[in-house]
Amino acid sequence: MIYTSAKDWREAAHKRVLFYGMSGLGKTHVSNMLRASGDWFHYSIDYRIGTRYMGEWIADNAKTHAMQVPFLRDLLMTDSIYIGSNITFDNLAPVSTYLGKPGDPAKGGLPIEEYRIRQDQFRRAEINALEDTSYFIERAGRLYGYPNFICDTGGSICEWVDGNNPDDPLLNELSKHCLLVRIQGDESHTQELIRRFDRAPKPMCYQPEFLDACWSEYLNETNHSEDNVDPDGFVRWTYTRALAHRAPRYEAMAKWGVTVSANEIAAVTDVNTFESLIAQALERAG
Repeated sequence: MIYTSAKDWREAAHKRVLFYGMSGLGKTHVSNMLRASGDWFHYSIDYRIGTRYMGEWIADNAKTHAMQVPFLRDLLMTDSIYIGSNITFDNLAPVSTYLGKPGDPAKGGLPIEEYRIRQDQFRRAEINALEDTSYFIERAGRLYGYPNFICDTGGSICEWVDGNNPDDPLLNELSKHCLLVRIQGDESHTQELIRRFDRAPKPMCYQPEFLDACWSEYLNETNHSEDNVDPDGFVRWTYTRALAHRAPRYEAMAKWGVTVSANEIAAVTDVNTFESLIAQALERAG
């Protein structure tokens, strides 16, 4: 770890932190709060994915749909209109909309092979965005003069690393530059995440092997063919399994940094309480 003690952390002229954990536990909320303080550069992995690595695919997908409307097609073909995504830190919907859900096209689903292609595009984009962290640390200081840095990762980071492998290239790279901070929820948080997801199921990215196993099991269990699967039904069915699948992977990553609870994160109200929380986490890690 780049900070070996609470004292080392408190006295550091440049504080660099990377949050990870399931979506919905407070990563982005605290990142936004730190950014608003004026001394922290907020590097959003999902924003980087949508603007740098998947922006063209996202825009082309929107154009594909627009080309099916004669009025819009004529305007596009004559360069009379422009179509692009309006991604912001607070609106990452273009990324999730492009990622989509597999199943019946009449219900907004994607054919499973197209879905697998987009899953792989996202996987490669997320890894690339994570590998850009050190560049943005340097850029934040050189260009903008920010002394501190927060990397706000997506929930799927654990799918692309192996915390039990001391030679994992991505974890070694990230831990050289940031203190890795796991946000851990308890059973009540898990149940709330499930309830929230059930109300508004969102696209997710999965390990290919996990996706293939869930897809086959779902088809067998529901007796559906691939083209009449309800997209929301599948991702709802998969969500609790994804939580269980990711839990040990997050646990394996924990040894690379420190852990704070979702309740502790919820109690953070400003930079001072955040810095005190990280100091406490370093003391616990001991």
